[in-house]
Amino acid sequence: MSLKKSIVLIFIILLIDQVSKVYIKTHFKLQENIEIFSWFQIYFIENDGMAWGTKISDFTSFISERTAKIALTVFRIVAIFGIGYWLYDATKKQSSKTLILAIALIFAGALGNIIDSVFYGVIFDDSFNQVAQFLPEAGGYDTLLHGKVVDMLYFPLFSVDLPEWFPISGGKRFNFFEPVFNIADVAISTGFIMLIVFNKKAFPKSNK
Repeated sequence: MSLKKSIVLIFIILLIDQVSKVYIKTHFKLQENIEIFSWFQIYFIENDGMAWGTKISDFTSFISERTAKIALTVFRIVAIFGIGYWLYDATKKQSSKTLILAIALIFAGALGNIIDSVFYGVIFDDSFNQVAQFLPEAGGYDTLLHGKVVDMLYFPLFSVDLPEWFPISGGKRFNFFEPVFNIADVAISTGFIMLIVFNKKAFPKSNK
């Protein structure tokens, strides 16, 4: 897989990801949802932290949430340069198509969420009890690097009431699948799954 084809794939994923996010942001209020099927909903939430909604400040009491947010965004930006170089190097060395495809998917997904984190706080106003405006005259809901990632894909496949004896969550209702995510998350997850499941194809051993 050539670098040119990788860039085209990245562009397509980014386009789908950003179009879906801008549409949700400009047509839904925060936590508004539409049921497509009983097992699939469009459910608008925003995530200002890491995966699963966790934050750096959850693990460090000496750092404020805003400082932690900037640190996370800067880390993501640095990481995307590393992933970009990995992709360039893999195509230059004519590595396996599986590896190049996986890296391209991870790069596209990471960049998609970085765009939210860097710019969305500036180009949108907030979505609390209202539909956000794009480039509002009064300014965005926050400053550069403080944007929140837009999530909207929700798959509540089934729910079950756990018995009282069940550890930790006994007596509570368990929903599967609980996380809400976006197209960028799908791309990242797919890329990592490919590296794990097709590890031998991604990293074939040399015959030497």
